[in-house]
Amino acid sequence: MPIDLRSDTITQPTSGMREAIATAEVGDDVLGDDPTVKQLERYVAGLLGKDAAVFMPSGTMTNQIALRAHTEPGDEVILESQAHIYYYEGGGPAALSGVMCRLIQGDRGIFTAADLAQVLRPSDVHFPKTKLVCLENTHNRGGGSIYPLSEIEAIAQVCQQNGLKLHLDGARLWNACIATNTSEADYVEAFDSVSVCFSKGLGAPVGSALAGSNEFIERARRFRKMFGGGMRQAGMMAAGAIYAIKHHRPYLKEDHLNAQTLAKGLQSIRGITIDLKTVQTNIVLFQTLALPAPILAERLKLKGVYVLAVGPNTIRAVTNLMVTDTQIQQVPDLVELALNEN
Repeated sequence: MPIDLRSDTITQPTSGMREAIATAEVGDDVLGDDPTVKQLERYVAGLLGKDAAVFMPSGTMTNQIALRAHTEPGDEVILESQAHIYYYEGGGPAALSGVMCRLIQGDRGIFTAADLAQVLRPSDVHFPKTKLVCLENTHNRGGGSIYPLSEIEAIAQVCQQNGLKLHLDGARLWNACIATNTSEADYVEAFDSVSVCFSKGLGAPVGSALAGSNEFIERARRFRKMFGGGMRQAGMMAAGAIYAIKHHRPYLKEDHLNAQTLAKGLQSIRGITIDLKTVQTNIVLFQTLALPAPILAERLKLKGVYVLAVGPNTIRAVTNLMVTDTQIQQVPDLVELALNEN
């Protein structure tokens, strides 16, 4: 079996999850008749401490609908420069919401309340209206970096003082909560809306949810239909998500430990550069200065280790439910072999 570290999205449903999916009670979700979808939405809203939630096919859809529901065309949204919403969602903010993105250069995806205050525009007809600030926790391109709760609270205060809404791309919020021993509700209390994903570290085959106030979610449901996200017998997918939340969250801690093991093993390899302090959850970024990253990734693939080259000399490895600690211990030796091939 290959050791697949390309992403935590490669996870396969476990046997228990497959049984839950196969036996799920279903109905027509667009008509509001699917009991399992309703159960998931109530469950997620409760976990996040929000009034309501809505189930959608993907995290890109939940994020983009959040932008559309919070803004009007011509408004401005403030994001970190490497944010998934800006970097990996196909130009959605412009195409779907007609908004302008104002970017802040953060530290591994994290910007501060002071950074935010510096980019706020005065009220002037020459400028777009700033309506929304988006954070990402954990931060994908930041290497799984965790947003400090104290900084989130400070950013929320700036938003409140300036009449701005605050959205969280919490695709990997579960990882941040496990790593900091913080409840989901406490971590997202300051946000007006939250997106969470079930198909990454939790291991469900598909699905995300968007949570917020009752009024906001009612508006989001309208855009879900408009964007083509209305599903019929979606309870099977919702059942997988419920199972993932209830049974797979503890495994995230193992993913984090495996990431530490991998990082420490890579640190001793000549030609590899890695800062252990940056490995906070399940994403490991390391630099390979002796060999272009795409070539190293291809060599590793031939040895049964799948990783992603995310820069000319940067490799990303993501520990996940499908990879054991025994497999992780093999990876540094295979990296060293691949580096030293003639």
